[in-house]
Amino acid sequence: REVFLNQGGNTVNFSYVLAQHIAQGRIFLQKNKRKKENIMTTQTTLSRTKAPFRADHVGSFLRPESIKKARKELAEGKITKEALREIENVEITRIVDKQIALGYKGITDGEFRRSYWHFDFLENLLGFEGYLAAQGKQFHNVVTSAHSVRNIGKIAFNPEHPFFADYAFLAEAVGDRAVAKVSIPSPNQLIRLGFRNEEIYPTLEEYAADLQQAYRDTILHFYSLGNRYIQIDDTFWGDLCSDKALEIFGSQETYDELKRVATENVKNIQIGLPEDLVVTTHICRGNFRSSYSQEGAYEPVAKELFGETGFDGFFLEYDTDRAGGFEPLRYYTGDGQIILGLITSKTPELEDIAEVKARITEATKYVPLEQLCLSPQCGFASTEEGNNLTEEQQWAKLALVKQIADEVWGD
Repeated sequence: REVFLNQGGNTVNFSYVLAQHIAQGRIFLQKNKRKKENIMTTQTTLSRTKAPFRADHVGSFLRPESIKKARKELAEGKITKEALREIENVEITRIVDKQIALGYKGITDGEFRRSYWHFDFLENLLGFEGYLAAQGKQFHNVVTSAHSVRNIGKIAFNPEHPFFADYAFLAEAVGDRAVAKVSIPSPNQLIRLGFRNEEIYPTLEEYAADLQQAYRDTILHFYSLGNRYIQIDDTFWGDLCSDKALEIFGSQETYDELKRVATENVKNIQIGLPEDLVVTTHICRGNFRSSYSQEGAYEPVAKELFGETGFDGFFLEYDTDRAGGFEPLRYYTGDGQIILGLITSKTPELEDIAEVKARITEATKYVPLEQLCLSPQCGFASTEEGNNLTEEQQWAKLALVKQIADEVWGD
């Protein structure tokens, strides 16, 4: 350590220099004079046994043809819902085993029972229903389906929410081999303009209060089922830090109000949660058929997002320059983990390992290496259509994440 801290009489950041050496693939030798032998000390002490993990992922996987075919046959009345579920069970068990075989510790069901990353959950909260809107959401070069949700009554926890049975199956499939992870959309998805029924909820404050309580009750029920790792997926922050934010929100006043409510939403849903429950968030700028919906750095929301929300981990999109640089991470002073989404799930080409390591090193200017992890920037299939790559290419991406994590942190 003295060698690092006194290079040329200059004081340098030890974590940053250590990361540089790790990124260059070096091993450090420490002389043990008492035993007269060399002890090779590497970065193995930075491995994590608690979520989020050094090699982690957002959650969704490409749907296999068997599920796509079964869903089509269900829509045509050729098979029952029970038959579809059996097929899903087989495929979920397969990908659970695959994730564990790759060395992952946080395991999901790939969102195989969902059509969308968000709507399947939201429309099963009491007070909402799914419906076909006039049009879908415009992405960079493609439009989504027109499915959406709307507020039809007082918002409340649904004890019969189908995601509970889905989690129970996942937990059993994972067993004691790893940690079963739940991912649900953020309550912020429902504070977008147009979702609140103003006849039912005259004020945004009333609406947000019931929404927050429904989420707290839902998270606690997952906990009662044994869950200890939950991820809150949130594209609303992507809208807030968009280069087109004022166009999206209409005015600075509306923007400021909704940023405040978004911050309070995710802070308040964590009130009173058990200490051994790990709650992370994933920030996204859109992920549909390998396209995106927003561009913009984290800077406009960094103070609130990184300094006030209190999550145990932040899965951050950083696979392209659309998300800007690491400078906004200077606002993070917590003791959790920043999971750098440096591997893209949108295209099949594998990233250069040296370049990824160099970016990890760059991030240590703002967050210590021991508080960094690695993942793809998003899932591989935020909707059932999936991104434009094959299942084999998907697994190659995850293998790359694990390889780099092993080399950087000794995971």
